[in-house]
Amino acid sequence: MGEQKANTRKAETPTLFPMLPSGPLAPVGIARLAAEGHAADRGHGVEFRTMAPRSILNRVVSQRIDYFVWSVNPYRGCEFGCRYCYARYTHEFMNKPDPLAFEREIYIKQHAAWLLRQELRQVKAGEHIAIGTATDPYQPIERRAQVTRSLLEVFAEQEGLTLGIVTKSTLIERDVDLLKRIAARNMLTLHLTITTPDAKLARVLEPRAPRPDLRFRTVLRLREAGLRTGILCSPLMPGITDTVQALERMAIRARQARACFLSANPLFLKPCSRAVFLRFVEEHFPQLKKDYETRYADKAFVSKAYHERVMAVVRAVVRKHRLGERFEGARSVWQPSMFASASAEDGAQRQRAS
Repeated sequence: MGEQKANTRKAETPTLFPMLPSGPLAPVGIARLAAEGHAADRGHGVEFRTMAPRSILNRVVSQRIDYFVWSVNPYRGCEFGCRYCYARYTHEFMNKPDPLAFEREIYIKQHAAWLLRQELRQVKAGEHIAIGTATDPYQPIERRAQVTRSLLEVFAEQEGLTLGIVTKSTLIERDVDLLKRIAARNMLTLHLTITTPDAKLARVLEPRAPRPDLRFRTVLRLREAGLRTGILCSPLMPGITDTVQALERMAIRARQARACFLSANPLFLKPCSRAVFLRFVEEHFPQLKKDYETRYADKAFVSKAYHERVMAVVRAVVRKHRLGERFEGARSVWQPSMFASASAEDGAQRQRAS
């Protein structure tokens, strides 16, 4: 069943039919699943609740995406609080329109491993599975909940799958044993998102994510374990992280960490994250506020000219520092930034209620 915007319905009973109950009806779909959950944990201003999804493996039906077919998100919401996060919109499906709810109310999916084991039967040879398209699978609650690890245990039983994982967390090192087992019989690519090597900037941009130097160290450790691991330097923010100097610094650090590749894409500013991000710009880069308001006034994407210009710089830097290709063969890994673009532009990205 496709995931719908399951907001509480507000249709009032017509006066012609007074025998019907009046007032808002009960929540349905994903909103109902959220309402039925119960408190599981608390910490640092974040509330954790359980959720019993009907599915954990989500089919991506957007016609704009042709490099992965399935997505898996062990949690709903993310503690890291990245100012630019496009996935804040997912809480709107649960009748939670406040963009900050995404980082303050996290849902822990129950029976995820059992669901995955049943649903993997649907996956055909060559279909790619992306883990972490709308949440970080290694956010802090994973230390206790271990939903992601339970999913990896299921993937470790499989053979011939194509998997991609993206995270900002050093916690992924905990699962090197399982990741090596998965990689031995499947195509696995790990992505560490490192938006900037500048620790001061990262602290205000991604307030609860690990420091950049720790993430670089994680890339190196995963590479030393023989795992294909690269760096996503996304999003590139105009006037902040898109300069030649900034990309040079990132490429040098990526090379030192033995990253298999370095990939980057410009900022995609979805309406759900616009207010949060612009407050960040106003506070820390006030001289750029007007530029951002103009650049993203009526669209979520940068102009074609800007995109081509900044991507040319990225390609030049990657070649200069001899960083490898992200896509091996026929698109062997997925691209979360493009997932975001497709979700917003189509407005029809439907996933199973999860």
